[in-house]
Amino acid sequence: MGPVLRISGRGALIITLKGLTAAHADILSKSFARSPEIGAGTNAAPISFSPREQAIDGGPTIILTGAPGQFRRLALDPRIPPQLARMLDSLLDNYLRSDYKIDCGGKILDLGSRTHIMGILNVTPDSFSDGGRYADPEKALDHAREMVAAGADIIDIGGESTRPGAAPLAEEEELRRIIPLIERLRAELPVPISVDTYKSSVAKKALVAGAGIVNDISGLRFSPDMATVVADAGAAVVIMHIKGTPRNMQQDPVYNDLVSEVMAYLAEGIELAVKAGVDREKILIDPGIGFGKTLEHNLLLLDRLDEFKGLGRPVLLGTSRKKFIGTVLDVPVPEQRVDGTAATVALGIERGARVVRVHDIARMAQVARMTDAVLRASTK
Repeated sequence: MGPVLRISGRGALIITLKGLTAAHADILSKSFARSPEIGAGTNAAPISFSPREQAIDGGPTIILTGAPGQFRRLALDPRIPPQLARMLDSLLDNYLRSDYKIDCGGKILDLGSRTHIMGILNVTPDSFSDGGRYADPEKALDHAREMVAAGADIIDIGGESTRPGAAPLAEEEELRRIIPLIERLRAELPVPISVDTYKSSVAKKALVAGAGIVNDISGLRFSPDMATVVADAGAAVVIMHIKGTPRNMQQDPVYNDLVSEVMAYLAEGIELAVKAGVDREKILIDPGIGFGKTLEHNLLLLDRLDEFKGLGRPVLLGTSRKKFIGTVLDVPVPEQRVDGTAATVALGIERGARVVRVHDIARMAQVARMTDAVLRASTK
């Protein structure tokens, strides 16, 4: 395995280089020993260099801290190995990018302009928060209309509950629940329709019915031909991380390096999609809060959400009303976790989320607009 670069930071950037060869680590060390001001501008502090003897995988690790321009100049230094220089430039390009525009069946989501809201529409009798409330087609239609009026930019329709412990649903029943609804919403609503499914056969029919996005909790893993189905339809796709399946994912999930493992899973999912013919510019990623994670895992992913920007695709965050919020706040009823959800939405946007998947549209749209306004002011 070659070197792995990870980036984070809000202000000064922190780049962690893992899995370096001893020779690469030695070159970087000597470069900084000779010229510790590498990359520094006239009014900038020099890049900080922090070697670590031991990484989790047993190889050398180096941590660099500095401004984007400094890292750009560092990549041009002739003493830096060309492979590392290219990786450094690519990582910076990905991390700093904000001009994402997602084509969802002819409807464009300009994610660079503001945070977008994905409204949750569960047409199931057993979802963890609103199971049964919108199982009736007319109620589901009315709720979708209300969500768009309240500020939803996408409607995400799910016909099968993927709550912890949920058993798989028969394909025929899932189709019965969602296809007529997708057809009616596609004809009536001005926003893209997303189908929340991991079954390629369901996704294929949903895309024909009018969905423009496939939101796959398995990150294209549960159905081997899911990526091909998405590619053939020219659809957008959300690649999510999950450890295990909905039935067993919360049975003592363990990671050696949580963020690295989730990022590797998503990176592999992106490559699966691209190799199948999916347009890279139509891919979003989701770290999968609550899907095979403990309370501590969920909190750590939120705190380090900005690192996922290094994968070069817009981040979708789904925390709405989830159990970890109830655990932290001692609020057992999902519908009463709105304030906790708002905190995670604001923090997630600050950490780089471009889409937030939520139940409470009007409240979270206000949170998103306010957070966006503060972030825009900070860049002026």
